[in-house]
Amino acid sequence: MSENKPKAVLLFGPPGAGKGTVGATLCAAGNHYHLSSGDIFRGLPPESPNGKVFFEYAKNGKLVPDEVTLEIWWRYTQGLIDTNQYDPAKQLLVLDGLPRTAAQAKLIEKYVDVVHIINLEIKDEEVLFDRIGGRAKTSGRADDGDRAIIANRLQEYHDKTSAVLGCYSEDIISSVNAEKTQVEVLRDVLIGSADILK
Repeated sequence: MSENKPKAVLLFGPPGAGKGTVGATLCAAGNHYHLSSGDIFRGLPPESPNGKVFFEYAKNGKLVPDEVTLEIWWRYTQGLIDTNQYDPAKQLLVLDGLPRTAAQAKLIEKYVDVVHIINLEIKDEEVLFDRIGGRAKTSGRADDGDRAIIANRLQEYHDKTSAVLGCYSEDIISSVNAEKTQVEVLRDVLIGSADILK
């Protein structure tokens, strides 16, 4: 890897917190590239080796092993660079759903320079169940409509992903109350991250 690593902004928050909406809006409004690891994995051909691994874990609400996750993600990102869809010299990479474990936070240092973290906080988990259940009607994702799988995903988040924030300096973390309306959340994100996202 070159020393000129892509600069990355991480989007944190439990399933249903609005990471995808915030990421897409930020990148539509600014010169950034939003990349959702979930979209990458769900786009894998189920019959491929990586696809088989991903779907076996996903159907049980479990996380894909760290090394496999990073391998799939970086191969995809490199493809975006090679096809001129994403220019790391000019664009921030807004990462949604990665890293999800402390081990991934360490592994990802090889590939990107994390310059900022947007942490979408939701205290009331019923809000998350309602949002994800509503999303199931339009997403086509069977796992969005299964409360037991959603509960597993939330538990995985609390057990592993939330600890990732401890791997980074508080100076680069901007926390936002994501229980507000979409407009209010986006406003607060922009206020808290203005220096980075300008």
